[in-house]
Amino acid sequence: MQRHEVYHSDPEIMGGTPVFQGTRVPVQTLLDYLEGGETLDEFLEGFPGVSREQAIAFLEIAKEAVLATA
Repeated sequence: MQRHEVYHSDPEIMGGTPVFQGTRVPVQTLLDYLEGGETLDEFLEGFPGVSREQAIAFLEIAKEAVLATA
């Protein structure tokens, strides 16, 4: 998936907070769930508007960004 298919930022939507495409779910929420020990499945249950593919693609994008700076 391309970044624009996974998440976007628009000043008119939640003040520009990056959200999963087609939703108002901030990508930070996924990170907070994982940091808190919740599973990806638990996140997806709580936010059914986010697809599994979007969530995994976001994590891959984040991983690539971190590794690119290493």
